[in-house]
Amino acid sequence: MDSITLFVCGDVMLGRGIDQILAHPGPPELREDYVRDARDYVELAETASGPIPRPVPPSYPWGDALEILEAMRPDARLINLETAITADGRFWPDKGIHYRVHPANLSVLRAAGVDVCSLANNHLLDFDRPGLLDTLRALDEAGIARCGAGADLGEAAAPARLEPPGGRRLHVFGVGHGSSGIPEAWAAGPKTPGVFLLPDLSARTADRLLARILAERAEDAIAIVSIHWGSNWGHEIPSAQIAFARRLIDGGVDLVHGHSSHHARALEVYRGRLILYGCGDFVNDYEGIGGYERYRGDLRLMYFPTLGPDGRLLRLRIFVLQSHRLRLRLASREDARWLAADLDRASHPFATRVLPGEAGELELQLPPRRTPEGRPRVRPFPEPPRGRR
Repeated sequence: MDSITLFVCGDVMLGRGIDQILAHPGPPELREDYVRDARDYVELAETASGPIPRPVPPSYPWGDALEILEAMRPDARLINLETAITADGRFWPDKGIHYRVHPANLSVLRAAGVDVCSLANNHLLDFDRPGLLDTLRALDEAGIARCGAGADLGEAAAPARLEPPGGRRLHVFGVGHGSSGIPEAWAAGPKTPGVFLLPDLSARTADRLLARILAERAEDAIAIVSIHWGSNWGHEIPSAQIAFARRLIDGGVDLVHGHSSHHARALEVYRGRLILYGCGDFVNDYEGIGGYERYRGDLRLMYFPTLGPDGRLLRLRIFVLQSHRLRLRLASREDARWLAADLDRASHPFATRVLPGEAGELELQLPPRRTPEGRPRVRPFPEPPRGRR
């Protein structure tokens, strides 16, 4: 069997301002402390970057990312969809921020050829369980695979199954952890709709997840765990996350796709498999919102890992884009070099190098580390990387 190239990214948040500039905006009502109308986020972006046309076509938010996808032609495209797809107005109570995109705007996912949406995150039930069920139904009708949430625990824990060209099978498992802000009440139960929520990041929980993966996974399938965890800002990776991700790799997972942070965090190649601790945001309406400029959350990353027949990482290419007028455009070479240096510092404790390439592309460089017998060397457990800027 041949190698397989994937496209993965972080959070795709189509609610609020993004929904309002599309052809079929839903009600703009919000219940935030300072913003009560989703159109205010469009005005913030316009104040920061310039006028935004309305309505925009479904391709608009993706911008230059579509040309990169066309050039790279990945075998499968995986995102974390952090938005309910619903016209329902039943806000989850006592929650500060709510995201929803109108079902008539679902063509925005089709425009990017999205194959799989991981749903185990802290915004999927923003419009209660009816909004969750609307989301599941909308994705099913669009033919987009999903994981991490369902009408009950069995469905939420089941993988998204793909068979890309080349005979490779791909199984994606979506899970969430409370450190990302997912309420405990959102956990799916035997007869209750919800997300696949981990109780903790202990070795016991990792082993239970691995047992479920083993039971669901076809023998020759590439296994990905897409996990929503951690804080929004900062480069520190808690030791529990490091141990959990590595235990998944030790148990047979081929790629750990981490998200929740609003900017890119460290990456690691452990025993030949890729761990992305935090992919950063990809599409959202945060443009013009201040407070954490030092992390450069306006810069967005497209990850293209190529995996061999045995699931080992052969190559990782990363493209840097920037949010501008609620649309993704190629970042400047200067910005790409800044981000390469930032990621390189953050990933250094994992013996992983991220270097600037041509035309704004970043490359992962990992020197061979092998024992005299030729087996991969297991690196010592490092201290969590400290934030740098």
